[in-house]
Amino acid sequence: MNILVIDDDIQVNKLISSILTSEGHQVTEAFDGDEGLNFLKKDPNYDLVITDIIMPEKEGIEIIREIKKNYPRIKIIAISGGGRIDANNYLTLAKSLGADEIMEKPFSKSDLSFLIKNLFQ
Repeated sequence: MNILVIDDDIQVNKLISSILTSEGHQVTEAFDGDEGLNFLKKDPNYDLVITDIIMPEKEGIEIIREIKKNYPRIKIIAISGGGRIDANNYLTLAKSLGADEIMEKPFSKSDLSFLIKNLFQ
């Protein structure tokens, strides 16, 4: 599976990428929303985008809207550790705007793997 991971937290981004690569997925890492959308414009053949919600430049909510508008076949998992408000509020909004699944940080390798497996069944 071809997966784009968008998260401004380098450690989280690298951890997710490591998990997915170890499971045989092709992973592209983007460290902000603009970079992620640029990857999509160059190659729209991703199966899944995993995006953080709270990021500088372009937030995950904007990314979700743009993917749903321009690349509706791509599945989206929105992740968040929160911010000034509870992470669940951000994730509920993400789900209402088109994220296929949502997950609160921190999460385990098995949680991520299970979510992806169920999303593509």
